[in-house]
Amino acid sequence: MSHSQSSACLIHASRLPCTPRTLKHDVLTTTMLHCGSRIAKLFRSPVTPPFNFPRRLLIKFEFSSLFQAKGLNTSDEESDEFLPWLERKAWTKISSMLWIGKSAYGRSLFASENIRTGDCILKVPYSVEITPDNLLPNIRAILSDKIGTVSKLAIILLVERKMGQSSGWAPYICCLPQHGEIHSTIFWSEYELNMICQSSVYQETVNQKAKIEKDFAAVVPALQQFPDLESITLQDFMCAYFSVTSRAWESTKGLSLIPFTDFMNHDGGSKSIVLFDDDKMFSEVIADRNYAPGEEVLINYGKFPNAMLLLDFGFTLPYNIHDQVQIQLSIPHDDNLREMKLELLQHLTPKIKDAVGFNCPDDTFIIKEVRSPRGKGKGLPQALRAFARLLCCNSSQELSDLALEAAQIDGRLARRPLKGSRTEFKAHKMLSSHITQLMQKYDTAIKSLPLNSPSMSNTFTLRRQMAHDLLTGELRVLKSASMWLNNYCAALKSTSNCWSQLKNRI
Repeated sequence: MSHSQSSACLIHASRLPCTPRTLKHDVLTTTMLHCGSRIAKLFRSPVTPPFNFPRRLLIKFEFSSLFQAKGLNTSDEESDEFLPWLERKAWTKISSMLWIGKSAYGRSLFASENIRTGDCILKVPYSVEITPDNLLPNIRAILSDKIGTVSKLAIILLVERKMGQSSGWAPYICCLPQHGEIHSTIFWSEYELNMICQSSVYQETVNQKAKIEKDFAAVVPALQQFPDLESITLQDFMCAYFSVTSRAWESTKGLSLIPFTDFMNHDGGSKSIVLFDDDKMFSEVIADRNYAPGEEVLINYGKFPNAMLLLDFGFTLPYNIHDQVQIQLSIPHDDNLREMKLELLQHLTPKIKDAVGFNCPDDTFIIKEVRSPRGKGKGLPQALRAFARLLCCNSSQELSDLALEAAQIDGRLARRPLKGSRTEFKAHKMLSSHITQLMQKYDTAIKSLPLNSPSMSNTFTLRRQMAHDLLTGELRVLKSASMWLNNYCAALKSTSNCWSQLKNRI
């Protein structure tokens, strides 16, 4: 799967509001359908620093260097028999409105006729969706209870691939991306990863690889019981694991791979997602707009920054409105009030999570792009500003005042501007200085990217561009925060000067 968007996000399935949807734009129905979500971020397990495997399941790899290319809308001869095969397997019609072709982003689905808003463009029965129930009983019997759902689905794909053309899923398995076609950072070399070491996705990649290696070690004893499977390598497992985390969907019935549906590419502006009907036992997609014959049909995967797109999907966007940056602040060890501040920090905020589900250390904050340089600073988390206010307190009395104020309102510490404009100025000036330093590091990292040259491989050229998209997007976020903080500090200074002049006149 891939992305398609003009100036914003392409990502995987999202947690959009679940509401009743009509199966046809002109036919009323009361059937309640459940919204599916990409599993990707759902399965990141705690490693240091802790991360949840959030709900993000990718679709296909898309490349920012191809972003400006037009959809090719060419037929995919290798996939001509895919839909007829799937419909024979399902014993029902899946779609008469779509055909499989190739765009600049890989396999895609195109309209074969006029599609109107509200049309049900495909229905895939649960019977032809791959779930952990497809795991062979003799393998399931010897797997440890600790083996997760993603690993089980990965094993299913590996087993079916080993079976070759004798597999009942061979046409689908042949369509899954191979190692050389995947650009998730878990497949990058150390040299390539060093290009993005300034971004938090570097550490997230290290954590993800460690998680996969641990999961592989857990399934190896079971695989070794079968001569045909004992040759499976860590790289084989990583590819299968990626296919699951980048393509599977989560619904009320758990995780599943949905053949044909997962050829749909992403458009961040689309309102279409995968819906599940547990009563009739099928998943479906409803068109959110009109499509002309030959036009690529798109769905929405969700709202994710380039860091997650790169790690989970293997693509970036040249301009992603959902970009964000992790920053860390800490209380200096030589701070005389360190212990008191640490104790108060427990009331600052509960466990901090970023917008897409990662659990972050308590001194880590997520900054999003601040849209208005003179607005309320939306994008700069209140917890970050509160942390800065706490850091700038110079006496136990100031800290006690913060604790008292928190007790009198909602219990959250330092969420209001400090009464002394000088300390409030100092806190935000400190933040501004910290972000300026980060901006300089990002700027250096971008300038240090290898120059494009004819000697570069296509793979490295793509990954260099992805690194550039990632770093420039996060730098843009930092610049927006810096501009707002500078304006806020200027306003505080102006207010302070006005009060000083007024006092002098009195």
